[in-house]
Amino acid sequence: MKAVILDSGTLINLSMNGLLYIIEGLKKNSEVRFLMTKEVKYETIDRPVGVPRFELEALRVEKMLQEKTLELPSALGVSEQELNSLTKQLMETANHFVHSNGKWIKIVSDAEMSCLALSKILAQKGIQNIIAIDERTTRMLSEKPENLEKIMSKKLHQNVKIEGNFSEFKQFKFIRSTELVYVAYKKNLLLIKGPKALEAVLFATKYKGSSVSFEEIDELKKL
Repeated sequence: MKAVILDSGTLINLSMNGLLYIIEGLKKNSEVRFLMTKEVKYETIDRPVGVPRFELEALRVEKMLQEKTLELPSALGVSEQELNSLTKQLMETANHFVHSNGKWIKIVSDAEMSCLALSKILAQKGIQNIIAIDERTTRMLSEKPENLEKIMSKKLHQNVKIEGNFSEFKQFKFIRSTELVYVAYKKNLLLIKGPKALEAVLFATKYKGSSVSFEEIDELKKL
């Protein structure tokens, strides 16, 4: 068994681009389970369903959960208590890496950290998994923490300092909505066809929040 853990930003990106259907297609064509935590559920269903502007997107995601295209961690035997505890632990650690003017700066959300917590628990169960997350900061904690100071200073428009041990975040593997649509294209799951289809969906994910560069898109187009 393998699993893809979906963060809120990735689900919202796919929904806004009318591409949520690729998750169902990818699931039918593989042994992969697609998971969302209760924190991600809150950000993509529970909270936006009460806001007219976002209600349709929330209902789309909710339908996928009802149809078990998306599943909650309990479907794989994950204890909510254990997941909550590890999420809080990761939140506490991650939000004490960056500081400015003597104050710690919150750099991650509980939804993002719940995805990492779930990934760690699944790995302990012997379930291979990857986290689909579009936001750059959380991925950087794992992949290039040395770049965090520069990125956060630019993002917050102030000088920040980083300190701490990032080893707890080294074990995670990530993809973005961009790579998900690329795989869907390669498996012929996209509803749009033609020579411009791949380029169109790759750029669509970029402009709806995936932190992918133009150079990376060019590389994907060449593969």
